[in-house]
Amino acid sequence: MNFFAILLALVLEQVRPLKNGSQFFHFVHLWSAWVVRIFDAGTRPQAWIAWGITVLSPALLVVLVHWSLAWGVGWWLAVAWNVAVLYVTLGFRQFSHHFTGIRDALENGDEEQARELLAQWQQVQVGQIPRSEIVRHLIEYSIIAAHRHVFGVFFWYTALSLVGLGPVGAVIYRLTEFAQRRWQEPSADGSLPSEVLRSVSARAWQALDWLPSRMTALGFAMVGSFEDAMDGWRHHAQNFPSDNDGVVLAATAGAINIRLGGTALQATDDAAAPTEKPDSRSTPGREPSAAHFAQVVGLVWRTVTMWLLLLALLTMANLVG
Repeated sequence: MNFFAILLALVLEQVRPLKNGSQFFHFVHLWSAWVVRIFDAGTRPQAWIAWGITVLSPALLVVLVHWSLAWGVGWWLAVAWNVAVLYVTLGFRQFSHHFTGIRDALENGDEEQARELLAQWQQVQVGQIPRSEIVRHLIEYSIIAAHRHVFGVFFWYTALSLVGLGPVGAVIYRLTEFAQRRWQEPSADGSLPSEVLRSVSARAWQALDWLPSRMTALGFAMVGSFEDAMDGWRHHAQNFPSDNDGVVLAATAGAINIRLGGTALQATDDAAAPTEKPDSRSTPGREPSAAHFAQVVGLVWRTVTMWLLLLALLTMANLVG
């Protein structure tokens, strides 16, 4: 069932992508804002309660619906429920339009538009960074987005569904990622969640993404240059600000022999900040260029295919057994 649910969700998402401005994502924003407003009291116990209500309450509802359908109605409705949940949690089309727009602008020689699109996507200041840096940042952001929207969801959905919890893993992973990202940003009135809540959400995300990030890196190594990817993982992952993201990016750099890392763009809400801030060292490899876009896309899709084939084999073995 897991294989067919993931495959159908990916196909459906390609045919009819769910936009970030949809009612579903609007509801998630309202839900997280309400929880912060009611439960964020600035203490660590309350912060964990707020995080639990934001993430675990929807997850509990999802798993209860799954059990009700699987045990009380029929497995085919449980599959449909899994597909529906995966449709809103997993997929490339939730971010790929950003990649496509910036790539097309660069291929057309319009670097100014590429900078504007990059700034809009990541809410960062880009200044007049050169073309190679636009390419590098685009590759890094796209790889991390692919990990968080596809591979991380894939991992936790499969892991927890194998023990009878249905699509709950996909919900927990995506809501944990959403909470840590959303709570680092000011709300519409300019207020921020308490520092304790932001710390708790970041710790929860770091813990939940630890294993998926390493599985993504391993997948890239297996379909790319294995030795170089593993070398990058061992020796250059620590060069990036985030440990989990660093593992993924270092493995990517080695898998396709490209230079990643170096400087990170500064958030737009820090008006006094410089355009870029040094916070990591670059990996070895070739200078990023538009020619690497096809390699990055190929790396990601080969990894998706590999994990789908592995899951299909496991599904067949389970059916035969």
